[in-house]
Amino acid sequence: MFKLCFAAIVIAIGFSGAAYAQSLSAEERAACKEDYDKYCKGTMPGGGRIIACLRKNPISDACKKVIDARKK
Repeated sequence: MFKLCFAAIVIAIGFSGAAYAQSLSAEERAACKEDYDKYCKGTMPGGGRIIACLRKNPISDACKKVIDARKK
């Protein structure tokens, strides 16, 4: 029973960290919206695909700041 509880806690912590890393504020989304619409609109969300798409295109300075801040 202890192992099951421990595994559940570890999984919950792992998912909460992943969800936090993917959440963006309204300002961060706005900074990258135009670049997303221009370069990555057809990219399927999840697995870091949108961030990867944005990184390989000439995005705005505001969006670069958001992307760079998320790397840390």
